[in-house]
Amino acid sequence: MPKEFDRSRRVAEQIQRELAQLIQLQLKDPRLGMVTVSAVELSRDFSNAKVFVTVFNQTDNPQQSLQVLQHAAGFLRHALGQALRLRTLPQLHFYYDKSIARGAQLSALIHQAMASVPADPQSQDTGDHEEK
Repeated sequence: MPKEFDRSRRVAEQIQRELAQLIQLQLKDPRLGMVTVSAVELSRDFSNAKVFVTVFNQTDNPQQSLQVLQHAAGFLRHALGQALRLRTLPQLHFYYDKSIARGAQLSALIHQAMASVPADPQSQDTGDHEEK
């Protein structure tokens, strides 16, 4: 069983690399924003693949990019079949990955909170107090 998991992980990583290149080089739709493939999850029988994508430009609409990718799923699957030579090619299902955008948002909030805290040397406790 561990070999099956290892193979599915390797195939998912290869699909991720190939899809990233195909999306970047082959898809010329102007509605498609700056998209990157962040992860791929394969079903056990390799019949379905969940492809998680991130849209980097904040002005781009992630739903519009997902619609473009769903529309191009057949083309991408065909090109993927030529590159990988798998017995079973998975159906591609695209999902928006919010984790990178959420991480950037949380990082900005932390940075903003740290900037609003005054740097008061009296409030910092060094632990070197003497008992009187």
